[in-house]
Amino acid sequence: MSTSSQTLQGEASIDEFFNVVATETLALFESLEFESLEFDVFAPAETGRTREHEPPELMRGFLHCYYHDICGIRPVERELRNTVVWLSCGFDRPPSRDAVDRFLTDLEHVVDEVFDRLVEQAARRGLLDLTYCVDSTDVRAMPADQDASKCYDPTDDEYYYGYGCTIVSTGQKIPIAAEFTESKQAPEETAMRVTRDALAVAQPIWMVGDSAYDTLDWHDHLLAAGVVPVAAYNARNTDDPKYIEYRVEDRIEKHSEDVQLKQSTLDETYNRRTGVERTNESVKDCGLGRTHTRGRVHARAQVFLVLCLRLVVAITNYERRDNPGSTIITV
Repeated sequence: MSTSSQTLQGEASIDEFFNVVATETLALFESLEFESLEFDVFAPAETGRTREHEPPELMRGFLHCYYHDICGIRPVERELRNTVVWLSCGFDRPPSRDAVDRFLTDLEHVVDEVFDRLVEQAARRGLLDLTYCVDSTDVRAMPADQDASKCYDPTDDEYYYGYGCTIVSTGQKIPIAAEFTESKQAPEETAMRVTRDALAVAQPIWMVGDSAYDTLDWHDHLLAAGVVPVAAYNARNTDDPKYIEYRVEDRIEKHSEDVQLKQSTLDETYNRRTGVERTNESVKDCGLGRTHTRGRVHARAQVFLVLCLRLVVAITNYERRDNPGSTIITV
């Protein structure tokens, strides 16, 4: 954190600063490595134009705003005019609207890498467990977003205007892989991509999904990697349905004579799928439920920033849980 108590000793609002921020904004930043945001996309332009503010400060600014449910370029810019806020985020002066807009636009090119680096920080702290869950959720858009489209949500049997997001989660509502999609109903290739991304973080024992993940490629890929896939069998996929509850029962019977799984174990594991539903609810509370930007680029950046915020909150709470004087951040 670049702002220190020594830096602030001359500020008349020092008491207000620590009373307001110590349990919120500063808490989110004190244990994180934002200095790793060194990407070519943030480098000065070849014309010699320099940036008003560095990426770490702007990243802190956006996370602060999203934590307080402040989204959209103009609302973020207004919030960052607050002296207490821009000081806590490490700015030497409030950023302009152009600076805020430019950062969000550039961030879209690398925000998935920023997300991956936060996932690595969570993994190093042991926040992942041995069961991964995958699911898709809706991302509602503003009517003025011409890049969004009319999408169908089979869970609620309704149509909505926006995008989708497929998330793999584990542990205490920890997203570890994600893909921004055109709608909630993501294609099979998306499921395969987020699955590979999740396994690249660490290898679990179980991977759980609903009937949308009842595909042979998904199951066989996981089994080949030494992971047990548990997805509800979808009898509508065939004219000759099998008398099974989970596709893995059939795959093991066909390809292994030594492996046996109890039905009770499969049922217990499948019930853990509620973990990803809780993760989806949590990231919606962080701002994923509705984008407040126009265009796919900003919408995707916002979605991944929300996922980053969820990771930041989880890491912060891990670092503060053994400190009796620390306040747990709730999202």
